[in-house]
Amino acid sequence: MAGVSTAAAAATVRPELTVHRPNPVSVGTIVWLSSELMFFAGLFAMYFTIRSAVPEIWPVESAKLNVAFSAVNTLVLVLSSVTCQMGVVAAERFRPSRSGKLWQVGRWGVVEWMALTFLMGAFFIGGQVYEYAGLVSEGLTISSSPYGSVFYLTTGFHGLHVIGGLIAFLFLLGRTFAAKRFGHHEATSTIVVSYYWHFVDVVWVALFTTIYLIR
Repeated sequence: MAGVSTAAAAATVRPELTVHRPNPVSVGTIVWLSSELMFFAGLFAMYFTIRSAVPEIWPVESAKLNVAFSAVNTLVLVLSSVTCQMGVVAAERFRPSRSGKLWQVGRWGVVEWMALTFLMGAFFIGGQVYEYAGLVSEGLTISSSPYGSVFYLTTGFHGLHVIGGLIAFLFLLGRTFAAKRFGHHEATSTIVVSYYWHFVDVVWVALFTTIYLIR
């Protein structure tokens, strides 16, 4: 009778008391991104420290920046976070590729949304290279002044992180194509890549505000 009572009690355990362990891959990604946040915090500290040391060169050098062009480039990167999140929604529905025509955006899958996100990220990097070329032609280089040093270091390191994200998208797309069945592992990969991409976008918004808007 005691054994029957124990079994009955186990069967009536309330579902809200069930323990759900967090996904270790997602937790590891968040911890790693926290260390990356500290790295960028150091870059911001360097920027403001040098700016306070030689404030007289900031109005002259910052006037060379093309704020309108960079704003458009920033908008593309921010919108890429939207398309990336749409890819996550498709992954959570286990939809690896589109189920309709290409122009039927509502039926897109992970492949279509992440490919579009990749293209938008590549556009951002191309715009940054174009901007660098214009600034160098005006005499603003990494060794021309303290302003040039902090500008290229902060934006350059961010650009490297964007390139890292683009490489991650390529691996993600390759894994999605290679998977015989799109399951939880593939969906988790999509989610953790989106964590990184959203982080990169948020950091750039902070950089753009600091460098281009706060004169």
